[in-house]
Amino acid sequence: MLPECPHLTRIIAEAGRYPALATAVVMPTESTALAGALEAAQSGLVAPILVGPAGRIAAAARALGADVSALRIVDTPDDGSQASAEAVRLCLSGQAEAIMKGALHTHELMRAIFAGGLRTARRASHVFLVDVPGFARPLLVTDAAINIAPDIEEKLHIIQNAVDLAQAIGIDVPRVAVLSAVETVSPQVPSSVEAARLRDIALRGGVSGAIVDGPLALDLALSEEAARIKGVDSPVAGRADVLVVPSLESGNFLYKAAVYLARAEGAGLVLGARAPVILTSRAGSVRSRIASCALALLYTRRLAAARNANEPAVHTDRLARPAA
Repeated sequence: MLPECPHLTRIIAEAGRYPALATAVVMPTESTALAGALEAAQSGLVAPILVGPAGRIAAAARALGADVSALRIVDTPDDGSQASAEAVRLCLSGQAEAIMKGALHTHELMRAIFAGGLRTARRASHVFLVDVPGFARPLLVTDAAINIAPDIEEKLHIIQNAVDLAQAIGIDVPRVAVLSAVETVSPQVPSSVEAARLRDIALRGGVSGAIVDGPLALDLALSEEAARIKGVDSPVAGRADVLVVPSLESGNFLYKAAVYLARAEGAGLVLGARAPVILTSRAGSVRSRIASCALALLYTRRLAAARNANEPAVHTDRLARPAA
């Protein structure tokens, strides 16, 4: 039995208030990849456009016992890069508002996105939303999937992407913990030095719409009691909404530990391009895949509302550069 996930349930319900998001699904040529697209369509959150070789899509549908005759299929050569490029064209022409990854490698999809006109001045990064059983709030973990060892400027973009998503799910002023193994700055722990520098840049306006602090060890980011015992006075300690990890490896370990040890459920997006990218895991649950689509829908609608209201803080390409 799947654990209760009140935060994901709320996000899915909130997204259900909006019209479905036109989404280009790239290479739904395996049963698992196609099933993710069909589940999202059944949820009413996504209107999928299946992009890939029509024959292989039809074979995947037969293997599932599914009927895809009512869905739009854009036939492409049996090549992930060409299918990805077609998905990008659909977004640029306004026919699609988001992209969902199917049966191809993430780097192949992202290469087409960056080369095809969806790149912005913002660095692309991945954000996991984690719903941990018994924990009072959702947690956003970034970046655990795209940027391997980001530098200071790249981490500013990573933080802003996560802040934008947090605001899209109703956290008006998210509290951002820049994680390290320690809560004091130590030259022997490079992540602590970076975290302090990011905090200082954020205080000077380098991050919009959030409260940023670091370095914070994970226990201090999550537990007010731990902060009290250790005498740490921070506006973020014990109340973090966003956890910014030092590297992809540490973020990947943190996310998978939450899923496999704490029975958490997660959803995730790549942000920073002109359209959100839904990266679904073959090992993920149906709820996880649907929640990822819900995040994309809420993010896209929030972005549209901000543009209509001329709010520069959301998805802005302008970020303060770190001082030399």
